[in-house]
Amino acid sequence: MKTLLNNTLFALAALSAGAPLAQAQTYPVKPVRFIIPFPPGGPTDLMGRTAANRLTKAFGVQFIADNRAGAGGNIGTELCAKSPPDGYTVCMFTVAQSISPAIYKKLGYDPLKDFAPVTLMAILPSMLTTHPSLPVKNVKELVALAKSRPGQMSYASTGNGTSPHMLMEMFKSTAGIDVVHIPYKGQAPAVVDQIAGQVQLAFNTAVTVLPHVQQGKLKPIAISTKERFPPMPDLQTVDEGGVKGYDGGRARSPPASRRTNSRSFSRPKWRNGRRSPKRPTSSSTERCNA
Repeated sequence: MKTLLNNTLFALAALSAGAPLAQAQTYPVKPVRFIIPFPPGGPTDLMGRTAANRLTKAFGVQFIADNRAGAGGNIGTELCAKSPPDGYTVCMFTVAQSISPAIYKKLGYDPLKDFAPVTLMAILPSMLTTHPSLPVKNVKELVALAKSRPGQMSYASTGNGTSPHMLMEMFKSTAGIDVVHIPYKGQAPAVVDQIAGQVQLAFNTAVTVLPHVQQGKLKPIAISTKERFPPMPDLQTVDEGGVKGYDGGRARSPPASRRTNSRSFSRPKWRNGRRSPKRPTSSSTERCNA
């Protein structure tokens, strides 16, 4: 599992309480908004909806998945940061939100001050794929073709500063090639256009593009991490393919929401054969101004 979960990092965080948690005796006592800052169908959406479903079952209160995509995840994240700091808004965080302060002059949130991480959810490897029509079978052939066509090929990403963007830019820099960046709102629309041939290349979360690879809609070239991808053990890593020193296994970071004590999401206990969530009182919630 450690080898499989090794490239895209997802985490969860909760919105901070600037005042006691609505002066409630228990938490949660009403539905919780769960913001997913990318569109449906991608890895962040998949992880977010899974988490929302598990939290709903664990606490007996509905966690409502709310997709708010755009700007590399910044639209949904800013919405989360500006929500009331009462503990009833949580959101997904990806590496993009850690990188955004370095590439956006104006950002509507501070990833360090406005959020309190709750838990790391997963670290997932990415797969370098091409459209089946591209006459390449491996990293060496892809690099050679790109060098023969500088600026003529394009790649899709899930937005500026996201992991697919960073992985490909690192690949371009290390391999010495020139490929045009086409940003999308999320992986699902990016993959649709890649399958249609609108873009030729992309790094995408391996587990979500695997079905397209198995159906022959996308061609696998390499895996981004130092370790191979267990479901496809014969697929080389980028490093093994000839771009020495390439390691995309640490290019990710976790999801969050504004500073609410992570103890609000403590593991539920089992009582009399049934799962009974422990509901902490408002006194266990940090009273910090977000």
